[in-house]
Amino acid sequence: MRIHVVQRGESLWGISQQYNIPINQIILINEIDNPDILVIGQALVIPDLMREYVIQPGDKLESIASRYGVTVRELAAANQIMNPSLIYAGQMLVLPYFPHVVRQGESLWSIASSYGIPLTQLLQATSILNPSLIYAGQTIRIPNIRPSIEVNAYATEFDEAGRQEVLRLGRNFTYLSSFMYSIREDGSLTELQDKPVLDAARLNGVAPLLTLTNFRNSEFNSDLAATILRSASIQETLIANVIQEIRDKKAGGINIDFEYVYPEDRENYNAFLRRMVESLHPLGYLVSTAVAPKTSADQKGILYEAHDYKAHGEIVDFVVVMTYEWGWAGGRPWAIAPINEVRKVLDYAVTEIHRDKIMMGIPLYGRDWKIPWQQGTFARTVSPKEAVQLAARYGASIQYNQTYQSPFFRYVDESDQEHEVWFEDARSIQAKYETVKEYGLRGVGYWVLGSPFPQNWPVLQSNFIIQK
Repeated sequence: MRIHVVQRGESLWGISQQYNIPINQIILINEIDNPDILVIGQALVIPDLMREYVIQPGDKLESIASRYGVTVRELAAANQIMNPSLIYAGQMLVLPYFPHVVRQGESLWSIASSYGIPLTQLLQATSILNPSLIYAGQTIRIPNIRPSIEVNAYATEFDEAGRQEVLRLGRNFTYLSSFMYSIREDGSLTELQDKPVLDAARLNGVAPLLTLTNFRNSEFNSDLAATILRSASIQETLIANVIQEIRDKKAGGINIDFEYVYPEDRENYNAFLRRMVESLHPLGYLVSTAVAPKTSADQKGILYEAHDYKAHGEIVDFVVVMTYEWGWAGGRPWAIAPINEVRKVLDYAVTEIHRDKIMMGIPLYGRDWKIPWQQGTFARTVSPKEAVQLAARYGASIQYNQTYQSPFFRYVDESDQEHEVWFEDARSIQAKYETVKEYGLRGVGYWVLGSPFPQNWPVLQSNFIIQK
């Protein structure tokens, strides 16, 4: 997979010729609605035909496997496909092997070393009985090896469109966290009609998680959290209700997202997490948390102080660090997840939490602000796909901030109002995945499904194998 940034005067046909790839492959993988309209600065995913294949309408996994001389099992395993019938036109498949033409003087050892793969895996892929008997001009198969990570995706839409999205994208997830089950002061939980979406997740081998929050009246409520965290008896009731809900929904565990917890409840929150783990682990259920993006243990503010990174890292199975919302709706225009700020959080997080428990938060959305920005105004949330459509509609060129590793642009609407838009694209998401590799993290957590970002999924697949 490569990333092409559209330059002035380029056409989709010309780009396809440049990369020697059929134009429909670029159209499908990027979900381009009008091939005649490109935006200067737009990032396009270009599949590598030697290593990847874009599913065409009418394709079956069996026919694709036969075309490339691999088994259906090999192709499914390379792409985390649990159900061969759940493939969709426009999705990218990573081929289990790619060809290498032996050059004069090369050995299997040197070839394996050049691709960074173990010699044993290369021998297994080539089925060569005598490693010394290779020759220049011979074509051998190289296994397409990628590091593995876990992926959590939060879901908030539980209608038929939400179910179809999980069916289509589920091979990219380890966990699906249904947002949200709000606690009540008596230890009961609000209801959520998420069963069809959770069933769709399981068809893709995804473990459903129930997201537990202190959300009430359209906001996270500090007093509600305090009521629960300061009462052992209410916690017992809550834990019993959580276990029953997990059983009813056939989920794999919970993700606890308590926000704006009073600083004085920090130890109460840690004790609550211990009680949850003591109750759920013996039943085989996972317990995870979501925490605010801190850069130090003593960071001030009600959003941060009760989130004890060290304690969470010791107690729960994994922690989703919410490394997004720098460019929040009520603030000034800014990148949603500027990579320089994300790295500051990770630099601190890895000192308190083991790397194999950290899930780095990634936004699947952008925002559109009116400028000049005024205090008290709020930005509109847009999907990455919608952001590019806005740029096309108003004739804007997309720029890229190297410090933040984030695309942005400005435009003037029909009422002469100026806007500034920050969003994610293939370049920014690749920078985030490189960060995950560099820090050796457990994986990533997406907020939130329901926001079309077609480039993310092939970039994810080209970088990682997703653990199931």
